[in-house]
Amino acid sequence: MGDDLRMRPLKHGYTNSTRGDGAVVNKTYEGPDTDLRLGREYTLLTRLQGRLPVPPVHAATTTTLTLGFVAGAPGQELVEAQPAAVLASCGEVLRRIHTVPPDVLTADRHEAGEVLVHGDFGPNNLLLNPDTFEVTAVVDWEFAHLGKPVEDLAWCEWIVRMHHPSCTHALDHFFRAYGGRVPSWVDRRAAMLARCEQLRQFCDRWDPNGPGVRQWQERTATTASWSE
Repeated sequence: MGDDLRMRPLKHGYTNSTRGDGAVVNKTYEGPDTDLRLGREYTLLTRLQGRLPVPPVHAATTTTLTLGFVAGAPGQELVEAQPAAVLASCGEVLRRIHTVPPDVLTADRHEAGEVLVHGDFGPNNLLLNPDTFEVTAVVDWEFAHLGKPVEDLAWCEWIVRMHHPSCTHALDHFFRAYGGRVPSWVDRRAAMLARCEQLRQFCDRWDPNGPGVRQWQERTATTASWSE
């Protein structure tokens, strides 16, 4: 299937190569730690079936996952037209992610208060029904880990502030749909900056001092300048 000429590159793939033919999607991992990232995503996609809306896994090699195609529009294509509805769906599905038992990822002991963290959560990694805004799939689990809820809450906010600044006013819908106490701005921005630094380091390992490194340095500076 991977060599089928019907396979075409899919939009919105940034770190890896994703190609699909309307029936399956081939995700080929690139950059550092490909085996670890692929293994983590394979584990979660297989264990989260029936618990969360995630794509089914059809096959796996050492470099590629073949996933079933899931209908839906990427969240980043909908959020600027319907920010309140899209961000409310983000909050609802994130609450479900954070209530999944941590042993879905590892049987090892974990710290009190840790949850399953998606690791790259935002409208960019959701597929939604464009009519109802119901989430049809949460994708890209390769950076998932056990951690603090603020990591995902802050990163979704970062995605909106950085890539969809006209939608920042609708973030209240995201936090209300998630429920519970909203972490302080100090804690949210600290989590944003920590993730920016992690991605800068990731890029530096892939292409030392390359354009990706400079981009994340610039994004870090922009993030540091934000106020609530």
